[in-house]
Amino acid sequence: MQICVVAAEPWAGLPEMARAQGDRERARALHLWGADAEAQLAVYVEILRHWQKTINLIAPSTLDQIWMRHVADCAQLVPLAGAAQVWLDFGSGAGLPGVVAAILRANNAQAVTHLVESDQRKCGFLRHVSRETGVNLVVHNLRIEEFLKNPPDSVDVVSARALAPLDRLLAFSQQFLLKGACGLFLKGQDVDAELTRTAIDSRFTIEKVPSLTLSEARILKIRAKQGV
Repeated sequence: MQICVVAAEPWAGLPEMARAQGDRERARALHLWGADAEAQLAVYVEILRHWQKTINLIAPSTLDQIWMRHVADCAQLVPLAGAAQVWLDFGSGAGLPGVVAAILRANNAQAVTHLVESDQRKCGFLRHVSRETGVNLVVHNLRIEEFLKNPPDSVDVVSARALAPLDRLLAFSQQFLLKGACGLFLKGQDVDAELTRTAIDSRFTIEKVPSLTLSEARILKIRAKQGV
């Protein structure tokens, strides 16, 4: 196992507890999207707020921080993915990060995002978002274990947010990583302890990338070593 610590960006320490007033402006200041993408993201946010009234999609306490805590938090994955076309998101739930990644890649006609979610109601939400925004989402109403029995032929990125411990994420994504995919997993303040207790295959390298939205959070960027 090889772990590389990437230096923090100057804005990595932005306040964690953003309030509704100015929340969108603070997220916009990170320059993670343009005007067209923001219009589509706003549609998504409004749909999420509406469905939140009947389905618990995100923690209610984060509704007034939705742009920083959720949208920007997920949008920061897209620059790390490079020119990825096929994106696979495990445990998509509210579409975080899958829907955000799909919206930011909407200008790429070849881009497709696979969302794997076992909850039927959440899949209904994700399909509604796809129809309303027009982004290319393929929603799989399956447990991850079932999905892996017949996955896409090619995957460029595997992502997950607040889904499972690192060892399980690696088990889910290993077959894709070994074929050249990049793993992008959002982790919180306990990431170092998780790395310490996880037996990580020596075939992989891990970068700990500081989060732009939460000073104590990290993004684990995982790839197979060259020649594996």
